[in-house]
Amino acid sequence: MWGLIAQGVKCAVLEARKSKIKLAAGSVSDCGLNVHKQCSKMVPNDCKPDLKHVKKVYSCDLTTLVKAHTTKRPMVVDMCIREIESRGLNSEGLYRVSGFSDLIEDVKMAFDRDGEKADISVNMYEDINIITGALKLYFRDLPIPLITYDAYPKFIESAKIMDPDEQLETLHEALKLLPPAHCETLRYLMAHLKRVTLHEKENL
Repeated sequence: MWGLIAQGVKCAVLEARKSKIKLAAGSVSDCGLNVHKQCSKMVPNDCKPDLKHVKKVYSCDLTTLVKAHTTKRPMVVDMCIREIESRGLNSEGLYRVSGFSDLIEDVKMAFDRDGEKADISVNMYEDINIITGALKLYFRDLPIPLITYDAYPKFIESAKIMDPDEQLETLHEALKLLPPAHCETLRYLMAHLKRVTLHEKENL
């Protein structure tokens, strides 16, 4: 759940709770961690943020969000993908055509305000490109990318390898570098995009 701050790492909830956290000598309070990036690898990543301190869905650290809501993946990813697959797989230009930016912003605000109760149904947003736009915006707004800074070079390395077996092994190594919530979200997203390609004759 680490948020990248300059050359160090902080508990992502720290900023929201800064006024309430009191540091004791040689310790931190639930969970004001602030350490060097390399040192963070030796610190247990088992604290759970209080949901009342996680005010937004967009621009919130992915791991922080799933821990706060006790889910495998961010609810915005699950909800948008379900909506897209229920009515948009045959839509021409899916993920290629941009939706109206003001309505995409409306979806963002709905998730930030209402969380899993946000209404993104066809009754609210008839154009499926609004939903795909909101999903793409969620990933763009992540403070730490879905493929994290630490893992990205390994993914690039695997893409350049010509031998299939070696490439697969390197890709597995890259996936192991991802935090669990990032890895699960990436897996879910890739499975969704594969289903999208099965309808490429209609949605290209």
